[in-house]
Parts: sequence; C-alpha cells; structure tokens
Amino acid sequence: MARPLRISYPDAYYHVTCRGNERRNIFKDDSDRSLFLNKLKTSLEIYSVKLDAYVLMDNHFHLIVQTPKANLSDFMRHFNIAYTGAFNRRHKRVGHLYQGRYKAILVEKDSYLLELSRYVHLNPVRINSPKRQGYQQQIQCLDKYPWSSLKGYLESSCKQHWVNYEDVLSQVAGSRSKYREFVEEGIKKGYGTPWEDLKGQVVLGKEEFVGGLKGRLDKGRSTREQPSAKIFETISADEVLSQVSRNFEIKVEELSKKRTKYRDFRAIAMELMYRHSNLSQAEIGKRLGGLDYSAVSRERKRLREGVEANRNLKRLLAEVEDSLDQR
Repeated sequence: MARPLRISYPDAYYHVTCRGNERRNIFKDDSDRSLFLNKLKTSLEIYSVKLDAYVLMDNHFHLIVQTPKANLSDFMRHFNIAYTGAFNRRHKRVGHLYQGRYKAILVEKDSYLLELSRYVHLNPVRINSPKRQGYQQQIQCLDKYPWSSLKGYLESSCKQHWVNYEDVLSQVAGSRSKYREFVEEGIKKGYGTPWEDLKGQVVLGKEEFVGGLKGRLDKGRSTREQPSAKIFETISADEVLSQVSRNFEIKVEELSKKRTKYRDFRAIAMELMYRHSNLSQAEIGKRLGGLDYSAVSRERKRLREGVEANRNLKRLLAEVEDSLDQR
C-alpha cells in the first residue's frame, strides 16, 4: 500500500479526518462522544497540539489542528489508539475501529483556514438535514448541535479552554458576530467546497504555498511510495496539452474546446493536468473552455472507469504519461 504523503514542520495547519471501518459508526451514544473528547483533550496536552475546530458525526470526525512541534503523526497515533482502546473496552469488542489510516490535508492558513472552519462546522446540516429544511431550521439545528466547536465561536460564554479560537476569529476582525454572519451566509447563499482547490489530494493552498513545501518532503521515500509527492514535480498545462496533441495527432485547440469530438483524449489531458500540473479541477476547467469543476470531475471519473474496462484506453493513457516522464 502506498504510504500517504506527510509534510511536517513547526506550526503547520492540518484538516484531519477518520472514518469508521466499513463506514460503521464510531460513536454508539453520547457517552462515547464525551469519551472521545476527553481522549482528545489529553492527547492535545501531551503533544502540545492546538485544536482550532472539530465536529463529531456518527461515523467520522473532522479536526483542524496546528502542530507547533511538527508532530502530527505522533499525536494522531496516540489519540486514535487511546480512543479505539477505550471504545473497545467499553463495548467489549476487539479489532479496528477506523477505516485505514487517518487522512490529513495540509492547509494554508491565510487562504483557507476561515473557509475550512465553516465547512467543518456546517457538517451537521450538510450531511443530516433533509433538503426540505429551510434556512432558519438549519440555523436552529446548528445552534442545538452539541458536538462541535461552533458554539464557542458564536458565544464567548461557551468557549472550551482546549480549543484555540483566535486564529480563525482573527480573520473576521476577532468578532464572533461576524463569524456567525459568515456561517449563516454559507447556509443562506450556498458555499463552495474548499476541496475544489485541493492539490495532489494532500495540500490546500495557493501555488506559492505549494511551491514552498518542496524542501519539506520526506526525502527517504520515492514518488512511487508516495504518489502524492508528484505535485512537486510540476509539468505545465501547456506541456501536457502539447504531449496529448502529439500522441494523438490532433490540434491543441481541439482539446481546449468546451465541446469536442475528442472526448476521451481531452479526458486524458484533464487527468494528466490534474496529476502533473499542480492544478485544481476548477483551474483545469477554466483552461479547457470554461468547464465547471464538476464537469472535469465527471470526465475524470468516466476516464478511470473506462481505463478499468478498456485495455486500449489504459494503454493510451500510459503512453502519454510515459512520454511526459521522459521529456
């Protein structure tokens, strides 16, 4: 199994999530949730990790953490083992609680921390609220939801001493009322998911931020062992399009159209731009005739499914990627 890319340095910010094994619940009742938070508080203290936001859902959790000591792996290993052991003892069970490794995304504070905190805090209505629920009903649901850090952001009397509110609130002039407006605006007007801008499935940041991370990679691992590290071996979108054009003997202009008869070839270009050009799906869509990021996502999914069923399509994709690697 490929090792997930871990970029670690002092004061880095991460979005961390774990999902229950086979998507089963990791909390059976509120006592489990209280137990989880107690283990979390202890682990934060032991490893000097700062917690900026959290939410507990039935079968998964989200955390936004900062690591002054560059020790995310040690912190998460201790915390996950501590809660799994306590959960198993309480429910007289054995075995894994979580589905594989935890997922950690490195976050650029100035560009994404505020938006990401809203995404985390809106989980209870994003996942659980029926579509027919109106704006006011969703606000009431959030206000009543006890298992997130949102209340402390909205009312100073509800602050939890082990949650760090300052970093997020500093981006709304330290105002809890402005943060409430920001959260409610997301419900009322809609909000884009921050994952549209995710780079290599591991970094949420602008190009300058991603470029500055190259020297922090785990140099003891190859890109074969850590495929996500390829985001630091950038090939320009123009190079990708030119290579696809040469391989299939079609004009670059045909690949760059919003509608084209060379749909499979354009999907190959999309996939390789995503893998090698350090572009989000939204950025790829803009490059290819103004497509919406969701259209890029659908085309990439269609290509992946096609590659599984069609050896010739798989060969064509591999040939273009080999050509890029040998450039």
